[in-house]
Amino acid sequence: MSFLSNTRILLMLGSCLLLSGCQRADKPEIASGDPPDSHQEMVDLLQRTKTLQSDSVFFGNRQLRMAQEMLAKLPASAPVIQRIYALQMIGEEQLKHGRTQLALESQTAALKLFNEEADQLTDDEKTLTKIEVRMLFLVALTYLRIGEVENCVHCQTGESCILPIRKGGVHLQQSGSRHAVEYFQRVLAKDPDHSGARWLLNIAYMTLGEYPDSVPEQWLVRFDTFDSKDSFPRFANISRDLGLDVITLSGGVVADDFDNDGWIDLMVSTWDTAGQLLCYRNNGDGTFSERTSEAGLTGLFGGLNMIQADYDNDGDVDVLVLRGGWQRNAPGISHPNSLLQNDGEGHFRDVTFAAGLGARHYPTQTASWADFDNDGLLDLYVGNESFPCQLFKNNGDGTFRNVARTAGVENGSYTKGVTWGDFDNDRFPDLYVSNFGTPSRLGETGTEDVDRPFAADRGSENRLYRNQGNGTFVDVAKQLQVTRPLFSFPTWFWDYNNDGALDIFVASYHGTVEDLAGEYFGLPRQTEASCLYRSDGKGGFEEVSASHGLQRTTLTMGANFGDLDNDGFLDFYLGTGSPEYDSLMPNLMFRNQAGKRFADVTATGGFGHLQKGHGIAFADFDNDGDQDIFAEIGGAYKGDGFSNALFENPGFKNQWICVKLVGRQSNRSGIGARIHLVIEEADTERSIYRWVNSGGSFGGSPLRQNIGIGQATQVKTLEVYWPTSNQTQTFHDLPANQFLKIVEGQDQVQVQQLKAIRFQRQPSE
Repeated sequence: MSFLSNTRILLMLGSCLLLSGCQRADKPEIASGDPPDSHQEMVDLLQRTKTLQSDSVFFGNRQLRMAQEMLAKLPASAPVIQRIYALQMIGEEQLKHGRTQLALESQTAALKLFNEEADQLTDDEKTLTKIEVRMLFLVALTYLRIGEVENCVHCQTGESCILPIRKGGVHLQQSGSRHAVEYFQRVLAKDPDHSGARWLLNIAYMTLGEYPDSVPEQWLVRFDTFDSKDSFPRFANISRDLGLDVITLSGGVVADDFDNDGWIDLMVSTWDTAGQLLCYRNNGDGTFSERTSEAGLTGLFGGLNMIQADYDNDGDVDVLVLRGGWQRNAPGISHPNSLLQNDGEGHFRDVTFAAGLGARHYPTQTASWADFDNDGLLDLYVGNESFPCQLFKNNGDGTFRNVARTAGVENGSYTKGVTWGDFDNDRFPDLYVSNFGTPSRLGETGTEDVDRPFAADRGSENRLYRNQGNGTFVDVAKQLQVTRPLFSFPTWFWDYNNDGALDIFVASYHGTVEDLAGEYFGLPRQTEASCLYRSDGKGGFEEVSASHGLQRTTLTMGANFGDLDNDGFLDFYLGTGSPEYDSLMPNLMFRNQAGKRFADVTATGGFGHLQKGHGIAFADFDNDGDQDIFAEIGGAYKGDGFSNALFENPGFKNQWICVKLVGRQSNRSGIGARIHLVIEEADTERSIYRWVNSGGSFGGSPLRQNIGIGQATQVKTLEVYWPTSNQTQTFHDLPANQFLKIVEGQDQVQVQQLKAIRFQRQPSE
C-alpha cells in the first residue's frame, strides 16, 4: 500500500478543491513562427513556466494551502475523522516540500487525536486497526526521512544510502532512525503482514549500524537474497570528491566530449522547472569544473532526460533536452524541449524554434536520433505522452519537419522509451517504442488521482516499427511477439550475446516497494517483469528473461548499459523507484555472463543506491580504458532531492580498445554504424559487436565506443559497416589499449594520444 492516499482523504473531507487536476488539459500552445532570437525566446518561455508551476502537484504548494484552509474551516461539529485526515494530508504535503519537522508535527497531531477519540470513529475494530496502522506508518516514514536528511542529504559520504549500508553510511545523528524503528515495530505489531514496514524497518536498523543483529528474527530481511556468488570488486562513489554531488530532483545526464579535447564532460538536468541545467568540464587532471555559464546554459531550466548527437554534421556534440514527462500539460503551462547547438568549444545556443522543433510542446521524456532514410542526416523521433509522437526529418539546412503521420509512427499511447536499431539488417533503422499504458487519471471522486501520479490503470502494448525503406513504417510487434511488458519504461537495442544480431531489452515499471520486498521474503512475484528479446538472427525474437535471471520486480526508470569488466559482453544498470517516500529500493547492476545469463552484482559492486535513480551513463572519464558510471539521483517531489553519484571502476586487468567514428557520407556521429571486432583469447577466436549510439533511452553514454577485449593483446580484425554508404572498412592487427579514430572512406586508422589520469580524491574523514 502506498503511503500517499490523498484521493481517499479528499473523499472523506468531501471536497475535490484540494486537487489541481479537475479539468481536462488544454491543447498545447502553438508557437507563432520562428522568433528573432531562438535562444532568448526559450529562456523567456522557461521563466514563465517556472513561475506558473507554483501550483504544480510536484513543485508548488497549492495542495498544502488548500488542505490548511480546509482544516481551518472545519466546524467544531465535524466528524473527528475529517480532522485526522486533514492533518495527515497537511503532513504529507509538508513532507513533499522537504519540511520534515512540520510534517512530523502534523502526523503526530493526527495520531494523538486518533488515540484520544478512537471510540468516536467506528465500532469496526478492523477499520480502526487499518486507520491506526496507516497513521503509525506515516509517522515512522517521516522519522526515517528526517534521518536521511540529517545524515545523507546534507552530511553525506560516498557510502550514504548505498545498500548494504556500510560503516561510512551509518547515521551519526541517529534520533530519526531510532524513532522510525520504534514506529515501524508498532506497525508490525498491529499488522504483521505489512511488507513495506518490514522492509523499511530493516533499512532503518542498517542506518544505525545494527543490522542484522538487532533486527527481531521474525522481521529480518536477507538483502543478499539475489546476490551473485562470484567475487566482484567494489566501485566507490566519488562524486563528492569531484564536486559532482549536486543535489537535484529526477533528471537526465549526457556524458560526452563537448569541447573535442579528448576528455568526457558532463551535462546534468533536473525536471524541477526552477532547476538550472548544469555543465561540468573534465579538466583532464582528475578534476571537473562547473562551466554552466561559460557553456551558455544560464536560464535554461528543467529537463527530465537528455540525448546527444551531431545533428548538424559540424563535428561537435549537440544536446536535446526533453521536458514535461509525467506532467500532462496542465492548462496554460508549456514544457518545451530544447535543442542545444554546440559551437565546437563547449558553448551552446538554444535553436529549438529556429530549427522548427518548437511549434508544439507535448509532454515527453524520451527521444532518439537516427538517419531513418539514409540520406546522411540525423533525424529525430520524440515519444510523447498521450499526444502523437513526432518524427522530425532533418532538412539539411538546420531545420526539421514532422513526418510522423505519413510515416505511420504517431503511436497514440503514453510513450516512455524509444530506441532505434536495424533488427532485420536491411540498412534502414527500425524503431522500438515502449508504452507505459493509460495513466491513472480518475480517482474515486471523479478527479485526477494525484496519489499515484506515475501509476497506470491498464497496460499498453509496445510497438516495433519496421522501416520499409520508403519513408514509411509498419508495426510488427504483435507479429514478432515483442509487445510486452504492458507497463514498460526504458528500452534499448543491443547485442548482449555477441552473435551479430540486435536484441531488445525493455524494462518493466510495475509494482510497489511492497512487491519488491515480497520477493526478498520468498513470496511469488506479483508484478510484470522486464523482457529480454533475443534475436534469432532471422528477424524474429524469443523472450528469454526467465532463463537469463531477469524475472524480478525492478520499477525501472533510468537505465543504460556498458561493459563493466572489459570482457566484451555488455552489462547494465537500472535506476529504480517511484515518487513515494517509502519507495526506498536499490538501483540494480547486472553483469553479463558470456551472453548466457546475468548475475546481480548490485551489493558486491556497491551500486545499490536506495535513492531514486534516473539518467545513467557509462563512460571512461579518466581515460584508463574502463567505464565508470554516472547516475543522476533524486525524486519527483521538491523535498526529495539527492546528490548524484559517480562510481569509479577499480579495473579488471582486461584489455580494451576505444573507437571514435567520423562519418563523411554517413552522419558525422556515426550513429547506426556497426563495429565488429575479431579477437583471440587462449587460442580461441571470438567476435564482439557494437552499434554506435548513446545507449539506453534514459541517459546518454558517449558516442565513442569503449570496447573490452578480455585478455586479447590485439584486435585481429576490426570492421566498420556504414549503412548509409553501404560500405565496410576493414583493419587488421590493431594493438590493444588504444584510442582510435576511424573516418569513413579512409584506409588508415588514426591513433589518438590520450593519457590516463587518476581522479583527485579527498582524504578520508
